Amino acid sequence: MARRALITGVTGQDGSYLAEHLLNEGYQVWGLIRGQANPRKLRVSRLAVELSFVDGDLMDQSSLVSAIERVQPDEVYNLGAISFVPMSWQQPELVTEINGMGVLRVLEAIRMVSGLGNSRNGGTQIRFYQASSSEMFGKAVETPQRESTPFHPRSPYGVAKAYGHFITRNYRESFGMYAVSGMLFNHESPRRGAEFVTRKISLAVARIKLGLQEKLHLGNLDSVRDWGFAGDYVRAMHLMLQQPECGDYVIGTGQMHSVRDAVRIAFEHVGLNWEDYVVIDPALVRPAEVEILCADPAIAKEKLGWSPTVDFPELIRMMVECDLRQVTREHEYADLMTAGAW
Repeated sequence: MARRALITGVTGQDGSYLAEHLLNEGYQVWGLIRGQANPRKLRVSRLAVELSFVDGDLMDQSSLVSAIERVQPDEVYNLGAISFVPMSWQQPELVTEINGMGVLRVLEAIRMVSGLGNSRNGGTQIRFYQASSSEMFGKAVETPQRESTPFHPRSPYGVAKAYGHFITRNYRESFGMYAVSGMLFNHESPRRGAEFVTRKISLAVARIKLGLQEKLHLGNLDSVRDWGFAGDYVRAMHLMLQQPECGDYVIGTGQMHSVRDAVRIAFEHVGLNWEDYVVIDPALVRPAEVEILCADPAIAKEKLGWSPTVDFPELIRMMVECDLRQVTREHEYADLMTAGAW
């Protein structure tokens, strides 16, 4: 019988790549969707056909219990979150409710359905993955960051993720739940939301190259991150739930690059000089900036056998190429509509 997986956040970047990966592994994959959300508006058309969907909301405990009872999953991947860090300064309470308390609600739903903590029931083992974040390290006390590095989050987003990380560990230690957290460093792709800096860059470069935009406004070009490809990172999520013993893992490339590096590579790919187009906007700088984040993925490499396959320049060029195609299609369609209107 095929294994069953339930994914929260299935319509996001990571959710779509993970769903594809699990389908290729022979899983039956269910996506949690909220209320009136349209499950057919997915980033990959294949998923709209091959996935099953169940209603649920990370802010509604009873809906999560019902979803898990219906799906009866072997594995639950909690990728649902507000993932745009600057938004956590605009709506800190909402981000904390979803990114922090939402984790607790999923864990509690699994505990209730599986009977863990009930002396009359040995419990059915449902394996749980929590999407933790490098933003928990924040103002890091050491570089690179590893599993033992203390947390010092610098945003409401990072604080909420730290809560989700610790409550996952608490349920593992208190109830014997197979529950793990992946401390994933920045991971991007052509499916990344346009509000994120890497996608903002690749979209702008495509539009500037095609004569549809004049300037790209950015904040701190000197911020340094460990950026990888999202398609690589979802493999690590799956591997974490296949181990005989559960544990938390840092996932990243171990390589540091600045926003300036991303800008330079993107503009060079289309034959342009970035300094002619980039405008520094102080309004785009975070209130408490995280300057340097870099992973030490040694344990993941040793215990999971995981390593990234796409390097940083290849990732940036991939994103620019995809956005060139997308922007070209959109512009041609707009021209056709305009011509038809006349």
